[in-house]
Amino acid sequence: MTAPARALVHDRLATLADATRCRLLLALEGRELTVGELCQALQLPQSTVSRHLKVLADTGWTASRAEGASRWYAIAGTLDEHAHDLWTLVRSSVAVTPSAVQDLARVDAVVAARRARSEAFFADAAGEWDATRGQLYGTRSDLAATLALLDPAWTIGDLGCGTGVLSAALAPVVRRVIAVDASPAMLEAARSRTGGFNNVDVRDGALEALPIADASLDVAVLMLVLHHVAEPVRVLREARRVLRADGRLLLCDMRAHEREEYRVMMGHVWLGFDEDVMRDWCVQAGFDALRYIGLPADASLSGPALFTITARAAAPC
Repeated sequence: MTAPARALVHDRLATLADATRCRLLLALEGRELTVGELCQALQLPQSTVSRHLKVLADTGWTASRAEGASRWYAIAGTLDEHAHDLWTLVRSSVAVTPSAVQDLARVDAVVAARRARSEAFFADAAGEWDATRGQLYGTRSDLAATLALLDPAWTIGDLGCGTGVLSAALAPVVRRVIAVDASPAMLEAARSRTGGFNNVDVRDGALEALPIADASLDVAVLMLVLHHVAEPVRVLREARRVLRADGRLLLCDMRAHEREEYRVMMGHVWLGFDEDVMRDWCVQAGFDALRYIGLPADASLSGPALFTITARAAAPC
C-alpha cells in the first residue's frame, strides 16, 4: 500500500473512531438533513454538530449543497468501495446503540414534520392552489413537463402549425420539428415564435400536398386543423405518406356540434366530427391501432368539447 493510501485509511479510521460522527453518518444515510435538523435528531448544540460535520467533510465522508439560506448535508456519493466496506463494518456496531436508535426515531419525526408543513399548506390552500400554481409556473406546466416523455430522436410534423405554439413547445425535446402551414400571416408568426430554435423548419405548403418527403416523420400532428380543410381523407392520406413505417398520428379536433356561426366567424368547413366518421376516415387513409379519447369538457370555456385520436401508420397491403 502506498503512503498516500495508508494515510487515507488512517484518516478514515480516525474519523469513525468518534461516536458522534458515526451517529451523524447514520442519520444521513439515504437522506439530506440541515444542521438544524441534525441538532434536533442528535440533541446536540449547533457548534458541536457543525464541528463534526467539518471533519466528516474534510475526510470525504459527507457532501453538502446550499439551497437558499439552508445547507443540506448527505453522505458523499463519491465514496469508494473500501470506504463503503469500512462504514458497513462500523455501522453494524453503531446502529444498535441506544443513542443511535433514538437518533433515527427523531430523524423520522423531523422528516414527518416536513411533510406536516407541506400538508398544512395544502389543507389551507387547496381551493386556491390551481390559481397559485398557475401564477408561479404557468397554467399548463404539467403538460409542458410531460413532453419530456417524447423520444429525443424523433422528427415531428406540426401539420397546420398556425402561429407555431406547438412547434415551439416540441422543439426543446425532440430532434427536429417540421412545421407546415398555408397562411402567410400564420407562417410569419410561427417563424417569429420559433426563431430561437435551430431544429424547427417552417415550411409553406398545403395539407393536401405536404412539402415533406415520403416516410420522413416519426409523428404527424394535426392539432385543431381538420375542421378547416375541404378534404379530410386526403389530408389524412398525406399524413400517412410522410410517416415512417409504424409512425404515429396524433389528431385533436372538435366533437360534432351545431354551431353554424363558426362557418362564418372562423371559416370552419366542418362542424366537428363523430367518432365513427373519424375511425372510418383514418382506416381509409392507411392507419390502424386507432385510439379515440373524448377530452374532458371545461364548463368555463365557450368552445365545443374536443377529442383526440392516436393511430399507427399501417403497413402497405
